Amino acid sequence: MKYHIITFGCQMNRSDSERLAAVLENLGYESTNSEQSADLIAVVACSVRQAAVDRIYGKVKIWNKIRKTRKLITILTGCVLRPDQKKLKNAFDFIINIKDLNKLPALLKNQKQFSEEYLSIIPKYESQFQAYVPISTGCNNYCAYCVVPYARGPEKYRPAEEIINEVKCLIKNGYREITLLGQNVNSYQSQNIDFPKLLRRINDLPGDFWLRFITSHPKDLSGQLIKAMANGRKICEYLHLPIQSGDNQILKAMNRHYTVAHYKKLIRKVRQAIPGVAISTDIIVGFPGETKKQFNNTTKLMKEVNFDMAYLAEYSPRPGTVAAKLKDNVSPKEKERRYIVLNEILKETALKNNQKYLNQTIEVLIDGQKKNNYYGKTRAFKTVKVKKSPSIKLGDIIKVKITSVKPFSLEGVIIK
Repeated sequence: MKYHIITFGCQMNRSDSERLAAVLENLGYESTNSEQSADLIAVVACSVRQAAVDRIYGKVKIWNKIRKTRKLITILTGCVLRPDQKKLKNAFDFIINIKDLNKLPALLKNQKQFSEEYLSIIPKYESQFQAYVPISTGCNNYCAYCVVPYARGPEKYRPAEEIINEVKCLIKNGYREITLLGQNVNSYQSQNIDFPKLLRRINDLPGDFWLRFITSHPKDLSGQLIKAMANGRKICEYLHLPIQSGDNQILKAMNRHYTVAHYKKLIRKVRQAIPGVAISTDIIVGFPGETKKQFNNTTKLMKEVNFDMAYLAEYSPRPGTVAAKLKDNVSPKEKERRYIVLNEILKETALKNNQKYLNQTIEVLIDGQKKNNYYGKTRAFKTVKVKKSPSIKLGDIIKVKITSVKPFSLEGVIIK
């Protein structure tokens, strides 16, 4: 019996897919890259944007054709809103909450039983040198536009010792990059261990590895966390800190619980404590009620903060959220215009930030290849391209002298 997993969305969903794969392989299934040859197809869904949900409907049509020629089991899990569950009920054999992975054997009428909680399941890692380690699931923030609290429920924190033991095993097995995951890692709390303490404990583990984390919420970014980042030799000089809007009224409407002034103060503190840090963000354009003046406040923020990267999105209503009840009064054409304006600012600030790397020698973790080139990431999460070399393999950390820069990538030569 062969299985095929289709993953939509964020790194948390990728991590969920690795745990799902582990359960299926423990049940005797073998992985296949082909939907056509799979006996079981599982979708780890994302409900953040309608486009990801629409792609599932497209897949269902393909599977229905397969079902006419042979038996096929289909499973839906991940971030799935109840309205979508109802609509897709007849399209899948099983719809299961990702937290209920231990119930999957019973659904498949397999003799094996699992007692482990969802996050305690040892995953089948996709990579042999990069690993995602979830420290929590769910969210308590209820941002007006976001479906995560409705799809994943309230925050649940994984025991610190369990996280540390997983990281220890990864280090022992030679993993070079470890990323801690959570919808809001800053709010992590397990007994008397908060997120800065957890970071310090992992940073102090013996071994040669890079440590990253996502995602941080500005309202919970503490001075202790900034200090832990600054003092942690293994903690990478990169921070993803979503702002979402540069206007205080829009932030309030989004239920974000911080001001633009507070956000800019955090950025100053981070840059002062961590020289060379790269900062990325998330921004939504065209939120209901966003005026041109309010959008211009976001452009001012973009120019002032000088982000290395910004993940921009045009607002689209999601069922069940508070914002979905508001009038979506910014036209698609205007949303697109605002997106383009911010993207042009980003290109300028990103290029300016990247120019400081020119002629510098930096460490790069090689994580991909295409034709005659290797690709990798720096500690500051910059993408670097180098020519292939027989002395280098995926997972190596090498030194590269940067010879040219673009807004979103660097290029260099290997220093032996």
